[in-house]
Amino acid sequence: MIKAKYQWEIQEEKPDSGFFQLAKKEGLSPESAQILYERGIQTPEQVGAFLHADLSQLHDPYLLNDMEKAVTRIRLAIEKGETILVYGDYDADGMTSASIMKETLEMMGAEVRVYLPNRFTDGYGPNLSVYKYFIQQEAISLIITVDNGVSGHEAIAFAQAQGVDVIVTDHHGLPDTLPEAFAIIHPEHPDADYPFKYLAGCGVAFKLATALLEGVPAEFLDLVAIGTVADMVSLQGENRILVKNGLSILRQTERLGLQELMALADVDLDQFNEDVIGFKIAPQLNALGRLDDPNPAIDLLTGFDEEEALAIAELVNLKNEERKTLVQTIYDEALQMVDLSKPVQVLAKEGWHPGVLGIVAGRIMEEISQTVIVLNCEDGYAKGSARSIDAINIFEALNAKRELMTAFGGHAGAAGMTLPVDNLDALSQALSEFIEENQIDCNQKNSLTVDAILDLEHLSIDLLRSLQSIGPFGMGNPKPVFLVKDFQLGQARTLGSHNAHLKLRLQKGPVATDLLAFNQGHLLQDFQQARGLELLVTLSVNSWNGKTTLQLILVDARVTGLQLIDIRAKSAGIPERVPLYSEDPFNEEIVLDKVPDDQMALKKAFQKQDYKQIYFKNIIEKPYYLTGYGSKEQFARLYKTIYQFPEFDVRFKLQELSDYLKIDKILLVKMIQIFQELDFVTISDGLMSVNKDATKRDIAESRIYQDLKSLVKFQELMALARPEDIYAFLMGLD
Repeated sequence: MIKAKYQWEIQEEKPDSGFFQLAKKEGLSPESAQILYERGIQTPEQVGAFLHADLSQLHDPYLLNDMEKAVTRIRLAIEKGETILVYGDYDADGMTSASIMKETLEMMGAEVRVYLPNRFTDGYGPNLSVYKYFIQQEAISLIITVDNGVSGHEAIAFAQAQGVDVIVTDHHGLPDTLPEAFAIIHPEHPDADYPFKYLAGCGVAFKLATALLEGVPAEFLDLVAIGTVADMVSLQGENRILVKNGLSILRQTERLGLQELMALADVDLDQFNEDVIGFKIAPQLNALGRLDDPNPAIDLLTGFDEEEALAIAELVNLKNEERKTLVQTIYDEALQMVDLSKPVQVLAKEGWHPGVLGIVAGRIMEEISQTVIVLNCEDGYAKGSARSIDAINIFEALNAKRELMTAFGGHAGAAGMTLPVDNLDALSQALSEFIEENQIDCNQKNSLTVDAILDLEHLSIDLLRSLQSIGPFGMGNPKPVFLVKDFQLGQARTLGSHNAHLKLRLQKGPVATDLLAFNQGHLLQDFQQARGLELLVTLSVNSWNGKTTLQLILVDARVTGLQLIDIRAKSAGIPERVPLYSEDPFNEEIVLDKVPDDQMALKKAFQKQDYKQIYFKNIIEKPYYLTGYGSKEQFARLYKTIYQFPEFDVRFKLQELSDYLKIDKILLVKMIQIFQELDFVTISDGLMSVNKDATKRDIAESRIYQDLKSLVKFQELMALARPEDIYAFLMGLD
């Protein structure tokens, strides 16, 4: 069923003519100007700073807490020939952060080791065993953390006690108590009021690199762009400057590993934008950390050996394909476990790969608009991730039952946890109670801002190009979303592996364009037959065989009124997870699978239920509408034939009689029943004999005959009429 996943909020604030004049001077289209205004970019100073995003607008790195202290210590370490460990993280932000710091220190002549923790053996953040190894076996005397550290109390305390200074550079949420590190560089540190609070880990590392190198190292901006987009931090302020300039560097990057990675991903450098990072580069890098040792990523991003770069890029690409398969397999299995009667889904199973459960939880949340927890069960414990709708603060909900878990952390929209398998039912119950006690409306969808209504007749490549001037898009500056309605739907087909996706052709007037709907292939019939269809879309470019066209990407869809979907064609399958009428007639959507003979009972059931969508499969197991109810000639031939036999064995000779008379067997049975009702024949122990003394009566006097006539008419309607006419009949509206 086509069902909106979001609460649509259409922007209605309009700029005045003066703002449009200002925007025109900056080369903005009216559509781009309106979107900027709606997003709070309204003064000449704000517009200029936003559009130009010049590196000169970057803040002084020494405004960050402990920056001078850290720079002094690092320079001292280099002068003394100390070996420095850069300790990162296993995701794309951690990989790029570590690469920036490694290259910076090497440019300064430092002895550097880099280590990215393994998700499965080391966990997130400073690991005591790893610190011990590097201090005792590698003679490390200075550790610089990137994209982690503010929660690493134990490992950092150990290092400091051994005389090894730890410089923390991080951007994650600050705990109540900070570790006793030599220096802590964090944009939200309480002892420094840094002007921009939302740097990614790679952004903080870049600020340290800027201070160390005494200038903005533009050659690192490609890495900063990757890490910042991948970590989904706000693309406003300083992050916008870093990413916009970083995209320019990425389009012509000299990093061999990135060149190979983009070649394997079929990246079109002419159409390169933040989507390439978000949907291709970042998932590839993250896949390595999700499934395996992340450390080869450092050589991929910083190495100079072409053969090694290709080999690592192929490994990363292979892991990403493996990740896709794992996600799809677990998603399919987990989706079958969903119980929509529960307000929160706790889905757990043995054998699910723990590295991809957050992705799966997010996909299912998008599909069902509910908070979802997906966990892998192993050795008596369940470990996994949660993704939550806006209405439920999942951190608060889980924190209220912390005693059920052995490990737990997260924020309002996402969390990770470990708990005994025996506590899974208690966790599910506790979440339901939390929702009830706090009177949370779980039907309240996440809101989505709709920037404008888009008339398809005004759609053009020029419009898309004008919108690109207010990019890059991401968190804090989302890609513009448009409402499309009042169009005609042309060709519709599925594509992709397992027909997972949809491609629709939309037309209005002389303009026709394609729309891609990812992971909506199962709704092909619904879209083809939808009435009052409204779409939320973003704009994108499709390049194929040297031709560039504009296409739409589906964000959300909704329909108005009851939806009647005709799936009576032989090729049309019954949609998965939609209840069948024959099994459970009381749901908001239903498949009328088998048509019962009792049309009055069917009518009563339909008139009791307020359906939102009905799929008419209308399987008729005994199709009397094809055989008819028997003509006078057929009844006469039947009577004449059986009159010749003293007895006729209907148990074993019925098919022969059907073949001889050329009357379908199901109709023949009815005709014999009619003869029996009218006393034309008697049947005893399966032997039928003609009652030659029977009173002459009209076939129409038979109740069975009248019921058959009515059934034929009913079946004709169910098999051949339009869905609208079928519904009207069942609801008594005809």
